[in-house]
Amino acid sequence: MLENLNEDWAGFLAHQLEQEYFQVLSKELVLEYDQQVVFPEKKDVFNAFNNCPLSKLKVVLVGQDPYHGKGQANGLGFSVTAGQKLPPSLKNIFKELKSDAGAAPNSGDLNYWANQGVLLLNTVLTVREGVANSHKNIGWQAFTKAVIQKIETEKSGVVFLLWGGNAHKFEKLIDAEKHCILKSGHPSPLSANRGFWFGNKHFSLTNSYLKSIGKSEIKW
Repeated sequence: MLENLNEDWAGFLAHQLEQEYFQVLSKELVLEYDQQVVFPEKKDVFNAFNNCPLSKLKVVLVGQDPYHGKGQANGLGFSVTAGQKLPPSLKNIFKELKSDAGAAPNSGDLNYWANQGVLLLNTVLTVREGVANSHKNIGWQAFTKAVIQKIETEKSGVVFLLWGGNAHKFEKLIDAEKHCILKSGHPSPLSANRGFWFGNKHFSLTNSYLKSIGKSEIKW
């Protein structure tokens, strides 16, 4: 899973793999990948880190877990492989993006966000085919906690976008005086249709904050 990992994250991730919690997680993952259909592919599990070096990181978008349909998950939160039909959550993200910032992406592959410094992080990095949140109890949250703590400690002026209840649990790890925290419901239809997503204006608010501290805005 660590093949071709960029240097900014390589040491950190190698260290996490040595920790007791990750040893337990690794055993679970071996069984899951051997006995179940699991997404994303092993080679893509850490794509979010491959595509967003810590040195360039400006935004951390925290979601839930990967899409559980065949061919969708590519290792970046909320992103899908180019050419894939947009999942409902991503459709709602793009609707809010259009309303808030006037942007209209032509692909569900969000690598172009990652390349600008947006870490597309799920709280859980793997999932069984067809079973949302099926890996929520195998240990990924400890890893996500370590990632957020590293960013919180080593960076300043980072925008944390916490989308949904699973993401909100990590708010307590972040110093709100040092960083910008924006929270909303998850963009899934269940949440969005109950009024917890649309109108959050997270895209324009992110850019307003980045501009206020002298950082370049994200071209959504």
